[in-house]
Amino acid sequence: MSFYQFAKTAVSVLLFPVYRIQVIGKENIPKEGGVLLCSNHISNLDPPVVGITCPRPISFMAKAELFDSPIFGKILKKVNAFPVKRGMSDREALRTGLKALKDGHVLGLFPEGTRSKTGELGKGLAGAGFFAMRTDAKVIPCAIIGHYKFMNRIKVVYGEAIDFKELRENKVSAEEATDFIMSAIQELIDTHKHGSNA
Repeated sequence: MSFYQFAKTAVSVLLFPVYRIQVIGKENIPKEGGVLLCSNHISNLDPPVVGITCPRPISFMAKAELFDSPIFGKILKKVNAFPVKRGMSDREALRTGLKALKDGHVLGLFPEGTRSKTGELGKGLAGAGFFAMRTDAKVIPCAIIGHYKFMNRIKVVYGEAIDFKELRENKVSAEEATDFIMSAIQELIDTHKHGSNA
């Protein structure tokens, strides 16, 4: 068993019962090929929750400061995370993300760049659109709905792949592409928040 699989199993045992995690749309994630997975960001627990609910291993882009801790930094690297400096204009991180997608992996992003203080979806940074426009990866929107409180239900919803063919043909800007992704995430939130603890 790989370290990633071990960590996924251990975290699943802990988080699934505590937050009564419900997963919707897992079948929308392609079984192979590059996937750009873009989610809203409401808590520090979002990366592990997306990690344990996604059927494929994810390479997460994580803020560089998290790698300053010798032990935690090592763990992050072992679960395929890589550092990005604030603002997502870090060229090395962009190259690493592009390579992950072109090699057929799943790249996980929180386009807002930071946690939402209100729980509402914020403006996305251009990095998500950059990856979507520069590769042929399938772009999958993800919505995390609910509050991370003991025994409150958290919903993780994976939407259908966003059709980027026209956007790529029209060579829209990275900012416009990100806005398109954020609209898809908002649509998932609006559709599925009914009946949750959000």
